[in-house]
Amino acid sequence: MILLLILLAFVFAGTEARAQNHFYQGKTITVISTSSTGSAYDIYARLVVQFMGRHIPGNPNFIVQNMAGAGSIIGTNYLYGLAKGDGTVIGGLQPSMYFNQLYKQPEAKYDWAKFNWLGSSDQSESLLYMRADLPYKTLADVRKAKEPPKCGSTGPGTSGTYMPKLLEELLGTKFTIVSGYKGGGEIDLAVERGELQCRALTIQAYHTREPYHTWRKTGFARILMQTGKTRDPRIAEAPTIYELMNEHKTAESERRLLPLILAASDFGRPMVAPPGVPPDRVKILREAFLKTLADSELLAEAKRKNLDITPTPGEELQTLAKQVMVQTPEVVARVKTLME
Repeated sequence: MILLLILLAFVFAGTEARAQNHFYQGKTITVISTSSTGSAYDIYARLVVQFMGRHIPGNPNFIVQNMAGAGSIIGTNYLYGLAKGDGTVIGGLQPSMYFNQLYKQPEAKYDWAKFNWLGSSDQSESLLYMRADLPYKTLADVRKAKEPPKCGSTGPGTSGTYMPKLLEELLGTKFTIVSGYKGGGEIDLAVERGELQCRALTIQAYHTREPYHTWRKTGFARILMQTGKTRDPRIAEAPTIYELMNEHKTAESERRLLPLILAASDFGRPMVAPPGVPPDRVKILREAFLKTLADSELLAEAKRKNLDITPTPGEELQTLAKQVMVQTPEVVARVKTLME
């Protein structure tokens, strides 16, 4: 009798394990891209899910749905509050959306720390470009300008808004932020038409797609600043924000904003699952995410597309997400002035 009970226990345990391992058998995972089609964040998300199914037990299919708008708040809200919490919906976020929650933007209906963080495919510092046919060869020229140049943005909380304002705070430059564009591509077109003069975005995005390949060949744009502590070899002529702060003699009290602001670079190209997904499925998705980023075919495709792959595990992002949300009211008040 005891032997029979032991055998039955093994049978039930095996059945339960197989059921869990094959939860994704025959399923389709919907990936919400909160950026516009063709943006760097969208390109990275689509690259990952192209290969991720083979690393999940049951080999589910993947489909990508773009949900851009309102500076990515629409898609972020959907992932947090409306998407299924069973592990069949995941998404790619804009890494700076924690700002919107920090300063209590009414439209932000999510809790950054409660997403299930799956990982990031790349970390990338940011830059600010300016049309090269304008008389702004350095940020010192921007400081002296009688009329502030116009930089484009998709909305509050995105790098297109906070990066120029951060430069105002740290270096005394002046920019006019024109927000409301649906995506980065629309901003670049506005720059080409002369409606705008500048934009902040990631260094990797600037080396990933058009129109930047053409711009670099024709010298259409000039890079005025990069956020890394050392110069990226691809834009070695552009000074770092740290060099510029030293040159401008920026006060220590102002410099303390940087770790919080630049944490967006640490989040990189993050992918998440909604709150409420069972922990065992989160584990499956996290493991599959890292295996995908080590997949030889993905790496070959990334190289072909000139995409850097520098993975960050989901557990690290989960910790970072909690850390950035713990700030004093004074810091939050200062951040709010940069984001709106």
